[in-house]
Amino acid sequence: MKGSRWRILLYALLLGLVLTLAACGGDDESKSDKSGDKKSGKDGDQIYSIEDFNVETKNEGEAMDGGHLKFGVVTDTAFEGLLNFNFYSGAYDVEFIKWFDESLLSADETHNFTQDGAATFEVDDSGKVFTFTIRDNVNWHDGEPVTAEDWAYAYEVIGHPDYPGVRYGDDFTVIEGMEEYHNGEADSISGIEVVDEKTMKITYKEASPSLLSGGIWPYALPKHVFQDIPVDEMDKSDAVRKEPIGMGPYKVKSITPGEAVVYTKNEDYWQGEPKLDKVTVKVVNPKTVVQALESGEVDTVHKFPTDQYPDNADMSNVEFIGNVDMAYSYIGFKLGTWDKEKKEVKPDPNKKMADVNLRKAMGHAIDNEAVGKQFYNGLHWNATTLIPPSHPDFHDEDNPGIKYDPEQAKKLLDEAGYKDTDGDGMRENPDGEELVINFASMSGGETAEPVANYYIQSWKNVGLNVQLLDGRLQEFNSFYDRIGQSGDDDPKVDVYAAAWGVATDVNPAGLYGRDALFNFSRYASEENDKLLEQGVSKDAMELEYRQKVYKEWQELMVEEVPVIPTNYRAKLVPVNKRVLNYSVAHNWGNYYEIAVTQEEPVKAE
Repeated sequence: MKGSRWRILLYALLLGLVLTLAACGGDDESKSDKSGDKKSGKDGDQIYSIEDFNVETKNEGEAMDGGHLKFGVVTDTAFEGLLNFNFYSGAYDVEFIKWFDESLLSADETHNFTQDGAATFEVDDSGKVFTFTIRDNVNWHDGEPVTAEDWAYAYEVIGHPDYPGVRYGDDFTVIEGMEEYHNGEADSISGIEVVDEKTMKITYKEASPSLLSGGIWPYALPKHVFQDIPVDEMDKSDAVRKEPIGMGPYKVKSITPGEAVVYTKNEDYWQGEPKLDKVTVKVVNPKTVVQALESGEVDTVHKFPTDQYPDNADMSNVEFIGNVDMAYSYIGFKLGTWDKEKKEVKPDPNKKMADVNLRKAMGHAIDNEAVGKQFYNGLHWNATTLIPPSHPDFHDEDNPGIKYDPEQAKKLLDEAGYKDTDGDGMRENPDGEELVINFASMSGGETAEPVANYYIQSWKNVGLNVQLLDGRLQEFNSFYDRIGQSGDDDPKVDVYAAAWGVATDVNPAGLYGRDALFNFSRYASEENDKLLEQGVSKDAMELEYRQKVYKEWQELMVEEVPVIPTNYRAKLVPVNKRVLNYSVAHNWGNYYEIAVTQEEPVKAE
């Protein structure tokens, strides 16, 4: 998530990452009824395919008037509580925000902006000047209209030198005058003009395909609420943590910090009065999520742990829907630090993981296809490149990535000078010194520990002494603090396992660019800079050119190995049989249409 790209972490994200960033979906609305058909894998295990799931509910019945939906966010940690799109960083906070606030711009299943949102837009012939018009009936929850000044104010806050969040980056520096404003050389952003109460104009430095597919920051910030709060204190204010307002279908009624948020309907919502009277969103531990669903404690969850699906595929009171997740798991290598003053990565050639052959060897040592089948019954599968199949126009399906080949791993290590000189089975570094690699991995569902142990054992099998950081799995928030989400990289971390919720725009600069805070590996190279720049150039407005650039970028990342993609994944969501109009399609966000057929959730038999 950098900028509008909803990445975090998420996911583990997002992220579970992240991931934290991101709604899932696809083009399968016309599929016939499916329920997760099983196939027999080796050893008798059931192997599933994401192709066997519908992307929207097929539940039947007549919607009742009103009703109370109970929604679970599956995580073993408290949510941070930064309840504003302009300030949040954790993947789970967005699951609470999206019920009461939303983007001014809508997007279709191909991730391109449309004219169907709360604002429409026009682009001039140069491709650099965008004029946005907010619809007249779009209001904040306190009754004040959402104005062009509110939208421009979000840019002013994010670009401010004292801004305390993580959003400032390539989505903003591409605007005329933004860098001068950010550096304190100008009092305003020359490329942003408030034309009238409902109209804003933005002039970009260059035309770019990214601008039409997620590269525009689409969230307003109510100026009348925030204007008297110092910018560097906004993220700690009551307006973010205790009394947030938005323009979405539901209004925040109460907050139990770290645990739950209760919402009531926004009768003045611009798309019409929501069907539900009330929504409760609460944290649900992955260890108790099945019980919460079967008992009706929650109607649905943001994401169901795929490792628990095989034992619960026949849960009688829910329908499972699913799609290819806009995310991937990966293993990252610490190759530098974050320069807070320059706000860019600072590669360090003396880092323990600086040898590309060491990194390649660690990639060849792990069998990610086996991980997907053994721990996730086929609902995770081997990842080959850093652009996942959720973006089929750009995912290079012919790139094999780093194949599982432990003998090649041993050969690379031998040739690079990593030898077992004392016969204990563990290799020393090329200087003959003990090599201990500290591995940070997150706590989470039932598979978190066995998957981490599998990787450690696989690396041990090729002679590498890899140990869990501090001898334990890391809690979500602590994990991301330690790998550098605030710019303070823990020097003890050598390697880490995480995940990303990817952007609607395929541009990976927000995760792997030189100025990307979320570039946790701290990798940079001139070739990477060049390809990332070409991918958002005016030439890249031509699809074939952009495909060629990102094919080369995927090849570069396989060669340079700053991170190893491990698994692509399915997103599965169980939905109680009383719930109507719920979907996991890409960019779906019609929460106001969700309805229920009866007062209480259906309970499992």
